[in-house]
Amino acid sequence: MAVGPTTRRRQLGADLRRLREHKGLTLEEAGARVGISKATLSRYETKEGAVKWPAVDALCREYEATDEERLALVELAKGAKLQGWWRSLADPVPESMNLMLTLEDEVVREDHYACMYVPGLLQTRPYAEAVHRASEVHCPEREVQHMVDIRMKRQELLDRAEPPHVWCVIDEAAVRRQVGGRAVMRNQLAHLLTMGKRPHVTIQVLPFSTGAHAAAVGSFVVLRGPAPELDVVYVDLLGGGLFMEKAPELERYRLAFEYLSAQALDLESSAELIQRISRE
Repeated sequence: MAVGPTTRRRQLGADLRRLREHKGLTLEEAGARVGISKATLSRYETKEGAVKWPAVDALCREYEATDEERLALVELAKGAKLQGWWRSLADPVPESMNLMLTLEDEVVREDHYACMYVPGLLQTRPYAEAVHRASEVHCPEREVQHMVDIRMKRQELLDRAEPPHVWCVIDEAAVRRQVGGRAVMRNQLAHLLTMGKRPHVTIQVLPFSTGAHAAAVGSFVVLRGPAPELDVVYVDLLGGGLFMEKAPELERYRLAFEYLSAQALDLESSAELIQRISRE
């Protein structure tokens, strides 16, 4: 799949830091050689803020990078300025949603554990409306529709020529919870069964009989980039969410998802349970 601006920016920061450390220079020493401050170079390496490609070119020359490396990083710097489709929306997008859209636009795989609701990428519109109305009690109807429009637009990534692999472990509680009423929930379960037939969508149900498990604290998503160091974890919190990208955090959630997948029903048994609950 195409590499987007956020992936480019994060890869650029990681590579600049690697080259500097290999050269044995401090942030202050490296910055002084090309005429930028220690703080600016630190922002370059920590993937924050805009980056100027001439500075990247100069840094690569000071680090004695190969011409191939230098040209590749300059291209990353130039490409990091591109913006996603949601930037043109008439109504503003909340900052946490903005980051999620940016990351999700560039992933190669998403691992979802959902304990309360069906994952957003697999929600029908009526189900999504009911979820948002319940989550934001005082939210005007116009804003509800705006946020649901964004959620529906997000789902278009599943129809790309090279879509990411979306792997969902859904708690039985989320499958049984009647969101929006019986008809809305019945259609939602039917939609889950349909989506589960796609080759790039994997749906497992974690049954009540599992008992205690690896993610009893709540829902999360592991957004997997083109390389492991570009992965990000998103954890649901009341009123927003938390993004994590430190190696120990990533490893903890990757391992938790592996345990959850191992504890969940297989694909056929998951589909059978969803069908049974729909009939009920």
